Amino acid sequence: MIYLGSDHAGYERKKEIAAYLKEQGKKVVDLGVFAVEPPADYPDIAHEVAEKVRQNQGSFGFLICGSGNGMCMAANKSKGIRAAHGEREDTVEMSRKHNDANVLCLGAKYSDKEQSIKMVDIFLNTAFEAEERHVRRVSKIDN
Repeated sequence: MIYLGSDHAGYERKKEIAAYLKEQGKKVVDLGVFAVEPPADYPDIAHEVAEKVRQNQGSFGFLICGSGNGMCMAANKSKGIRAAHGEREDTVEMSRKHNDANVLCLGAKYSDKEQSIKMVDIFLNTAFEAEERHVRRVSKIDN
């Protein structure tokens, strides 16, 4: 399952990502916002997506705001969430391979539709390298 959320600044990008994922046959749950107005408080959406990802092992979340920073900070406050800030394709890939990230936060003001979708694809198609050192480090993050 894939959970999506955005604030008002990420609303349009979230709709684009949702449409793309649905075209790919993915099961998507949109947790809001559902309009640009009124402006939304991103921590509310981030916590809701993070809670769903935490409750549903093996699921992923995508959070979109203006920069991606606020969503990432808020999501990482939730136990069991390893949210990565998606700025570049290579760091998104490493967030999955080495950190077993389960939420990707994107900045609608800093990546266009094509870049965002590319990072979403990388995130979903990159497996965690469950080598002992990575497992140990992820365990330390979670604890």
